[in-house]
Formats: sequence, C-alpha cells, structure tokens
Amino acid sequence: MGHKLWLRQFVDGNGGNISYRIGPNEVICTPTMLSKYDLRARDLCMVDLDGNQIAGTMQATSEILLHLEIYKKVPEAKAAVHCHPPHATAYAITGQVPPSGIIPEYEIFIGKVAVAPYETPGTQAFAETVLPFVKEHNAILLGNHGVVTWADTPTLAEWHCEILETYCATLAHARQLGAPIALISEEKCKDLVARRKRTGFPDQRPERAAAKKSKRASRPAAGRFSESEIEALVKRVTREVLKEIAG
Repeated sequence: MGHKLWLRQFVDGNGGNISYRIGPNEVICTPTMLSKYDLRARDLCMVDLDGNQIAGTMQATSEILLHLEIYKKVPEAKAAVHCHPPHATAYAITGQVPPSGIIPEYEIFIGKVAVAPYETPGTQAFAETVLPFVKEHNAILLGNHGVVTWADTPTLAEWHCEILETYCATLAHARQLGAPIALISEEKCKDLVARRKRTGFPDQRPERAAAKKSKRASRPAAGRFSESEIEALVKRVTREVLKEIAG
C-alpha cells in the first residue's frame, strides 16, 4: 500500500502514514522518517491504543494519534490511511468540500467528505480535529494538510484515497472546460445509495441520516399509517421488486 501511495504521487519525502488494527489494543503502523516507496515489512511498528510502542525497531509515525482517535471513535474501522494527494489537498487548503451527485463511484464509496480545521500535525489536538466527523464520514479533508480515510480493510481504506483524489482531479478538469457540470438526478442518486447498501458500505452522509431521523420522528405509530402512506409504500416496494427482476 505504501508503494501504491508513492507511485500515485499521494505522498512525498517521508510523508503519509498507514495503520491497521489487528486486535483489541494492537495497531500496526508505518514508521516515521521513511519514504513509503522504501517501506518494507521489517520496518513496521506496533502500538497500543494509547500510542505506546510495543514492537518494531523503528519509531512509529508521529501522526499515529490521528489513527488511534479514529479507532476509538469508530469501532468498525480497522484500517486508516493519511496522505497528501494534490487535488484533494487543494480542497483542504481552500476549506472547500467537493460537491456530491456527479460520479457514481464517489457516491457509492465515499458519499461526502468533511473538512477538519488545521492543527499542528503529530499533536493530540491535531488528532482530535476529526472527532466531530468520523461517525458520519469515511474520508476527511485535513485543513491545510491532506486527507485521512478509513475502512474495515486496508485495501478499502486505500481505495477511498484513490477515489477521492480522482474525483477531485476530475472536477478540476471539468471546470476548465467552461461548461456547467451535470448532476445526477436525485432519483438516480437514490439508486446509487441502494447499491452502496447492497455492497455493505454504510451510508454515512449526514444529510441522509438527518432525513431518516426526521422521517422516523414524524411517522405514526405502528398500525396507524394513512391510506396514502400505505399506497405510496406499496408503489415504492413494487418499483424496487421490478427493478431487481429486470436487473
């Protein structure tokens, strides 16, 4: 994975770090002051969830605290990647969030990112900048710094980096054409969310979570749906079944 990040120019110098939670209190991570292209298995370190190094001949990355805060806040997260892909980092240094509803792969794998405020890298304050966002996002732009992504496997965490960077790069190229960017319709976006759920990825977009919560709050008690609600539900289920049969 370190080699892939270097070859994709997502890291430079000794930049970037990778971790993998292998036990209740054990996390493998990359060392400090080593290019990810030069990384070998013997260079890896192991720390506990408090950041204490428990194995490895090299010193663990100084930014491991960022990874540990993610693991503590999101138990289902098992792997995290921090790197500096240029197009995604461009959004991070301007404090912007790339728009959603444009490319299917981004909708399925990422959904939406957040922007965390800047703090000095390697500090506990830096690690805690992601805490307001980690429950609702699997990718965060780190203010004036880079990105961090996570998933339940190292491969998927790295994919999130690639998909996010490619998405941001594509948006930058599209804007240079001088034409409006076409959006995927809301109805088609719902299809992508459904596919996301079928593949096992949680739909962590906050606006959708809020909408679901609001819908649950306004729903009548069981057995007291109105006729119009029942009719709408039957139509929606019928459409879904027909789509499944056709697909």
